[in-house]
Amino acid sequence: MADASSPSARGAGDSAPDEPGSGTPTEAPSGDGRPTAAGRVLAVLDAFDAGHLVLSLTDISRRAGLTLSTAHRLVRELRDWGALERRADGYYAIGMRILELGSLEPKGLQLREAALPYLGDLHSAVDSDVHLSVMAGTDVVYVESLRSRHGAPVLTRLGGRWPLHATATGLILLAHAPDELREHILAEPLQAYTARTITDPERLRSTLSDVRSSGHSFVDESITVGAVALAVPVRDRRNRVVAAVGVALRRGSVDPQSVLPALTMTGHAISRALGAPPTR
Repeated sequence: MADASSPSARGAGDSAPDEPGSGTPTEAPSGDGRPTAAGRVLAVLDAFDAGHLVLSLTDISRRAGLTLSTAHRLVRELRDWGALERRADGYYAIGMRILELGSLEPKGLQLREAALPYLGDLHSAVDSDVHLSVMAGTDVVYVESLRSRHGAPVLTRLGGRWPLHATATGLILLAHAPDELREHILAEPLQAYTARTITDPERLRSTLSDVRSSGHSFVDESITVGAVALAVPVRDRRNRVVAAVGVALRRGSVDPQSVLPALTMTGHAISRALGAPPTR
């Protein structure tokens, strides 16, 4: 059976509201028993994620919980507006209009504008992948990513997300997160991506304590075999940790500690640009 994120053998399109064998999904109701227009549109967009970058009309209908005719109408409208793009093979992907709108998010825009000059300097200095991350729920999201030809073989992209416990920048954000969120994550199963991912709650608790005391985090092949990463916090004018900047390296290519001074200076510089008080 073909994966929903790639074209299947039978092809797909939007020339008709009905596809053989598609079934008829039941639309999710609102609080008063009726699905809202906004809810249906958001369900279509929410059908896409990192594991489902490309979907057929039937895939969208099924994942959004909408009838095929409703999905067909909404997909057409979203395509005309630019939120979705229809490929030559009939499958759909998120359109550039969504990226354009996302880049206007005030906090993220201010953070990226303040950070970009320093991220560029760091990228040139270490000749490795550099990432700027923020927390979204229980995930870390990359709001800026500068790649290097000599960088680590990591699965990262602008807008990509991973669980907080599994990345260097995520550990920084989790270490400084509210106690309630930290305890919630520690109480949940921790997903493993490699044999080195921290999945033991007590080990994670100890690691987070070390991160707070040392001022930086380090992960060794936590998500990708052959890659290590370090990260430091970025603070705002109230001295709150609002982001993390990290460097991903090919394992064995360089001593990770050798890039820590430049990484730390970058974190301090971005923090100062955001109005953070001087470091002691």
